[in-house]
Amino acid sequence: MDTSFTGQADYTLDAKNRLTVPARYRGALEGGLVLAKDIEPCVAIWPTAGYDDFRRAALQDVHPMSQRGRKIMTFLSANSTPAGLDSAGRVPLQPFLMDHGKLTREVTVVGAGGHLQIWNRDAWTAYNDQLAADIFDISAAFDAPATA
Repeated sequence: MDTSFTGQADYTLDAKNRLTVPARYRGALEGGLVLAKDIEPCVAIWPTAGYDDFRRAALQDVHPMSQRGRKIMTFLSANSTPAGLDSAGRVPLQPFLMDHGKLTREVTVVGAGGHLQIWNRDAWTAYNDQLAADIFDISAAFDAPATA
């Protein structure tokens, strides 16, 4: 299933640090999912195949024996874990992921294209405000003339 994860919504983790995944995304995650540290201080939820594609793309044109390649592979492998939804559509968040995202019970689930992100609610608000401030300058780079 090719899903584009979009939107954002506030959620509350339960007492066992489980997230109830938004119902509209559960179908895309029924075949399995991967929980991972994201590059930003948040937790990513990937469909299993999507995470595999992401890892391959991250390592494309990087020699697997290079220090860079080894570091990327180690980061992506050591900081991810396969998971699945329970019968109530929940997924448990491990302590190392909670720590990385500085997650508390109050979180925001954010669509990030090929995956979802789980943010500490206050951290997401600050990050999203900065995104809004930066997007004009980021998009202006597309207008720059190409150099030969």
